[in-house]
Amino acid sequence: MKLILLNKPYDVMCQFSTHPTRPTLAKYINIPNIYPAGRLDADSEGLILLTDDGQLQHNISHPDHKQTKTYLVQVEGAPSSEQLKKLSEPIDLGDFVTQKCVVKHIETPEWLWLRDPPIRQRAEIPTSWLCIILAEGKNRQVRRMTAKVGLPTLRLVRSAISNFSLATHPLLPGEWMEVHL
Repeated sequence: MKLILLNKPYDVMCQFSTHPTRPTLAKYINIPNIYPAGRLDADSEGLILLTDDGQLQHNISHPDHKQTKTYLVQVEGAPSSEQLKKLSEPIDLGDFVTQKCVVKHIETPEWLWLRDPPIRQRAEIPTSWLCIILAEGKNRQVRRMTAKVGLPTLRLVRSAISNFSLATHPLLPGEWMEVHL
């Protein structure tokens, strides 16, 4: 059984098959019969886990197993305590209601790499970093949550899945490593 940690770069599709306009995981990793356990949107970056074991893939990615996912989120604006509280409580996003989660206002992570291309910056609007820990992960959920409370996401980095973290397994974008269970 293989378990691969990959730091997915920005603008890369979380698939191995060819995409008409964007690079895919195949540009970074060439190991047969491995598949992502969960996904990240092209405009998100950070940790993804890949495996050749279907049961492990299911255990990592299926919501019934409640694997925590940690996201570092650069938002436009300075969050108020009320916005942080709203983010941590269930939010009705129209097609589903989020579960409670952990939300903290943090300093810019020192170990974080520069994004290429850089985020858009507006001189008159500050940016802030949040750490959001979820036990779910629906399509564009974090971006939709921050937008709902008036803090648009500028950059989204998944830094950890369960016990696997880019803080303890430092990988630059496009780098990967195999871990032994």
